[in-house]
Amino acid sequence: MSATAETFDPDATPVSEEDALRANVYDMLAAVFRREPEPALLSELTRLKGDDTPLGQAFAELATRARSTKLAAARREYSDLFIGLGRGELVPYGSFYLTGFLNEKPLAVLRDDMARLGIVRTEGVSEPEDHIASLCEMMAGLIRGRFLEAAPVKLQRAFFERHLAPWTGHFFADVEAAKSADLYRPAGMIGRLFMEIETAAFAMEE
Repeated sequence: MSATAETFDPDATPVSEEDALRANVYDMLAAVFRREPEPALLSELTRLKGDDTPLGQAFAELATRARSTKLAAARREYSDLFIGLGRGELVPYGSFYLTGFLNEKPLAVLRDDMARLGIVRTEGVSEPEDHIASLCEMMAGLIRGRFLEAAPVKLQRAFFERHLAPWTGHFFADVEAAKSADLYRPAGMIGRLFMEIETAAFAMEE
């Protein structure tokens, strides 16, 4: 959405299998929450695989719901959740979750960090950069090396703790509990569980 880098070279900074899997989850969350779903996204979601872990079960449930959800229903659900008439059931922006208002200090802090890291907005995108999809895309980019080079764990952790940890777990839990959520309910669970896993993993780096 807004996390792009003109200097991206996908072959320049290979990452470990574990980090590639982390980036894949962030990229998937970005795709799911970025905009009303397209046919290609629903098709991709049907191919998700799970396992016996809570996170794996959530992936499997999302795949199951994607198979049984018509595109029109998925688009209507996204609109009810995040767009609505004036405002959706949920507001997927960090500033709103942290201050109750859009375009507040958390967004200014994010923009400062984006400039420092070489992350630029995609032309034509009007949404503020603290949208949940943008932040997930930025985390994936830091892991994969989309912004000059793969960021060391210390930098990933700093970005996560400043811009995602304070509110994204709450947001994803709200998606799980939202009355309009059906297809997006397991997506919220994936997000919540993954934020918990990331938080615990970064804590082990101390």
